[in-house]
Amino acid sequence: QVQLVQSGGGPVQAGGSLRLSCAASGFHYGDYYMGWFRQAPGKEREGVACIAADGTTKYAESVQGRFTNSQDHAEKTLSLQMNNLKPEDTAMYYCAARRRSPYTSVWYCSRRTSDFSFWGLGTQVTVSS
Repeated sequence: QVQLVQSGGGPVQAGGSLRLSCAASGFHYGDYYMGWFRQAPGKEREGVACIAADGTTKYAESVQGRFTNSQDHAEKTLSLQMNNLKPEDTAMYYCAARRRSPYTSVWYCSRRTSDFSFWGLGTQVTVSS
């Protein structure tokens, strides 16, 4: 079955960096697009970044230029490099996977929570000022 195992995260001071990883198994990675989401206490889950099968990426405006989403098809891993972190980045971060339909282009990905079927358990990122 589909499994997404997350690692990384933790506490960091503002301006610092963290790297999140997500190891995927149980599916053909190239048939899916992937995403990173976060949820802060009392707030809705929001899409931070997504990456298409061909490596095309999209980012939320709040993280553009600071976060970099990448993937390794051979290793079936997804990574999120987070630089210049801010206190408002504090949240639980989740990786997610969505199988592409036959009509979905390899360059397409979505940051909508409702589009994703499979989720990791989450990892906490806490940025102190």
